[in-house]
Amino acid sequence: MRFTQRSVIVISLAFAGLVPAAATVAATPPAPAGAGAAHAGNRCFQVTATIPVRRPAFEVAVNPKTNTAYVANGGNVSVINGRTNTVAATIHLGGSPYAVAVNPKTNTIFATHGNLGTGSIAVINGQTNTVAATIPVALLPVGVAVNPKTNTVYAADNHVSVIDGRTNTVVATIPVALGAVGVAVNRKTNTIYVTNSNSNVSVIDGRTNTVVATIPVSAGTTGVAVNPRTNTAYATNGLSPGMLWVINGRTNTLAAAIPVGDLPQRVAVNPKTNTIYVANEGAGTGGTVSVINGRTNTVAATIPVGTAFGIAADPKTNTAFVSGADSVSVIAPCRK
Repeated sequence: MRFTQRSVIVISLAFAGLVPAAATVAATPPAPAGAGAAHAGNRCFQVTATIPVRRPAFEVAVNPKTNTAYVANGGNVSVINGRTNTVAATIHLGGSPYAVAVNPKTNTIFATHGNLGTGSIAVINGQTNTVAATIPVALLPVGVAVNPKTNTVYAADNHVSVIDGRTNTVVATIPVALGAVGVAVNRKTNTIYVTNSNSNVSVIDGRTNTVVATIPVSAGTTGVAVNPRTNTAYATNGLSPGMLWVINGRTNTLAAAIPVGDLPQRVAVNPKTNTIYVANEGAGTGGTVSVINGRTNTVAATIPVGTAFGIAADPKTNTAFVSGADSVSVIAPCRK
């Protein structure tokens, strides 16, 4: 087994030596339906655009209400217009932006940034694309998620900081297992899932801010996402060979294990189509995205994207944004 080169410790230590490249904003034009398309039965997926951003591009999040994506990269957050697939704005944060999340109800973006030994959450006004506040948290958080129903933000480090989105203050700190990496929220059940790189997933009750279950998976667990409609969580193992763990949110037990590409990192869900997207960094063979049918728990398609690390799904447009290295790939169903 091989751990990804972007494991949390390596990322944290390497940040100081990264030198961002110059930003560009042009996107490649959409490809015709036959070029680079991945077919699975009657379904077809393809990369419709590749958008250059500053290096290194880490996580990405999307606001379905405004059709806007946000990418943490090279000391900034790049704002992508989902209609034109171009960089509409670049918000400078400094430090090392890594994870990003969106509250679509308030049109607010939360990005983790800082340096090794210090950390904070930048609060970005989505209307003006300006930093509205900076919230100190412990160390360098590498995961962030939002519950839009409660306007609560969760930042993962070696614990979980709970942030009141109305006051932008830390209201609680929840101990979890060592190496908290990813975090996701089921807004319907007010349940938070935290992946811990030491081989488990912590389940947190958002009402009491306590850990109510710990689900054993495998070492190297990284990304996590939730389908609130089916009450199912998905966690990647970050290893080679890659695996996606399917968690039953009602029983807090493993329901399935789905083989995916090498070194799977982040995962995203489209709850409207019950489709799961896994960004596979690849073990020297290039990045791919595994597209999974959530009803059958099978891989419906594997899409080459060049580089893959972060991923976000927009249920309104039925597209996915895949971030990695110095670009963002846009995946959509093939045009008829």
